[in-house]
Amino acid sequence: MNKAFVKEDTEQPEQDEPAQSRPALPAGAKNYITPAGHARLHAELKTLLQEERPRIVDTVHWAAKNGDRSENGDYLYGKKRLREIDRRVRFLTKRLEIAQVVDASVHHGKDQVFFGASVDYETEDGQQHSVTIVGIDEADSLQQRISWISPVARALLKARIDDEVLLHTPVGPQRLLVLDVRYPAPSN
Repeated sequence: MNKAFVKEDTEQPEQDEPAQSRPALPAGAKNYITPAGHARLHAELKTLLQEERPRIVDTVHWAAKNGDRSENGDYLYGKKRLREIDRRVRFLTKRLEIAQVVDASVHHGKDQVFFGASVDYETEDGQQHSVTIVGIDEADSLQQRISWISPVARALLKARIDDEVLLHTPVGPQRLLVLDVRYPAPSN
């Protein structure tokens, strides 16, 4: 059979973002995000649209002129990368459309835990932890930035310094003691 009638790529149908990369928002929940997180997502979208995508399009265009596309690595990789970029652009566009930017600095100096707070807490076994509660798209466990929908954040939200809260875990309930609450200083 002529390769002109055969689909080049036999991958699975495209999705906007693989399920394992970012958790979905709970039904009816708002997509809260910090101003810094919003700026990062917006900058990534701008870079993809204005720099990376045009560069890959030029590469694919050049590779397509080189003849047989079935064995042309630049062409095949470029087409795959374009699909990845387009998928990420769709995802970012949707997330930015529904984003609700929350400036945590309005709570500066307060001792109650709200979105955007950095919280120091102690577990029952005496271990101390420090986390910052952020939006779902900016969570990063390596930097102790947890999503506001995570179990730890839900347990800590609305607590005050010296409050003991209950965290429900698979092995049973665990008590957390709130040691400190910090917010970024307002920018003038």
